[in-house]
Amino acid sequence: MTENKTALVISAHAADFVWRCGGAIALHQELGYNVTVVCLSFGERGESARLWKEGKSLDEVKAIRKSEAEGSAEALGVHDIKFLDMGDYPLRFTEDYENKVVDIIRDVQPKFMFSHSKWDPYNTDHMKTTEFALTCRMIAQAWGHNPGQKVLGAPQMYLFEPHQTEQMQWKPNVFLDITPVWEKKKAAMECMNGQVHLWDFYTRVAQQRANHFKRNSGGMAGGRDCKYAEGFESIFPFVMDELV
Repeated sequence: MTENKTALVISAHAADFVWRCGGAIALHQELGYNVTVVCLSFGERGESARLWKEGKSLDEVKAIRKSEAEGSAEALGVHDIKFLDMGDYPLRFTEDYENKVVDIIRDVQPKFMFSHSKWDPYNTDHMKTTEFALTCRMIAQAWGHNPGQKVLGAPQMYLFEPHQTEQMQWKPNVFLDITPVWEKKKAAMECMNGQVHLWDFYTRVAQQRANHFKRNSGGMAGGRDCKYAEGFESIFPFVMDELV
């Protein structure tokens, strides 16, 4: 078990962590965090259309998407990336996988966690992953689950931005400036050759969120400049000694 500051990303498919919180990963790695990424699937069936159109087999698609994710993780400075190979479209959640993720959470002891929006009718793998992540977080806090393991505290859960934001009932209440690490996120996105069409899309998303960052940091009355940002929705209350 590491004594460093830690964070954990639970990603439905092997590319999700790159588009949606790659900047946060790179930024916190530079701040001294060990960020672990858990990919529940490779996104081989539903998020690899380009590879299927090229005539690749299932095993080839999985291997390619795994290699892309590993390249992206290296570009972001990810401490550890784990692939559970649960299949996709749909993901199949079982007690065995639940126990595996609880063990990972307890081993990592994250200060905070990331996962998907709570609602996503376009991709139910995403919203079911968040329900799964929250369930595993709850189990990891239970003293009666595998007594002897270190029990989890109360890490914040940040829900990263879904693809079609307006349809997902996702409301960001945190904006993170990722300008200092943008080149790392850009390099990570460009490892994802199976979804080239998303490179420009998520560049525009980061630029739009930068505008929201500037507006909410003071706007024209002394707001901070920002070129690229990521938005998140926090789930749990924050505990503080002084309001900010």
